[in-house]
Amino acid sequence: MSGGFGFPAGCVAAVVAVALADVAGATRFPWYALVTLGLVVLLTAFWSTAAAAIGVAAVAWALDSGFVLGRAGELRFDAASAVAAGVLGVTVLVGLVARVRPRRMPVRVPAPRRPAEVTARPRLTRAGM
Repeated sequence: MSGGFGFPAGCVAAVVAVALADVAGATRFPWYALVTLGLVVLLTAFWSTAAAAIGVAAVAWALDSGFVLGRAGELRFDAASAVAAGVLGVTVLVGLVARVRPRRMPVRVPAPRRPAEVTARPRLTRAGM
């Protein structure tokens, strides 16, 4: 997926994830929101570009800090938001590393062999026996 589509799709998914986590009780248990947002960031980092994943992680942190840790929509800069930023940052790195696949050695197909020489054996006939 290109970065031009990955960033908006990731942002929409982050908003949906925060809304679902809030319904599930993320204001009492902030890890609900962090896990769902981490999953969104991980999938964005795996399927999209690095720039889109970093942007989605920033938006996810702002949603977590403003609407889960702080209820008024104002960003909080405390220990809990620092942990959230660290978790989302590590999630971006894990998603980017997960999509790097080792290169396989190319398969070498040997050149075809020349057909074996067919030698004609003399036919035995009744007369020659």
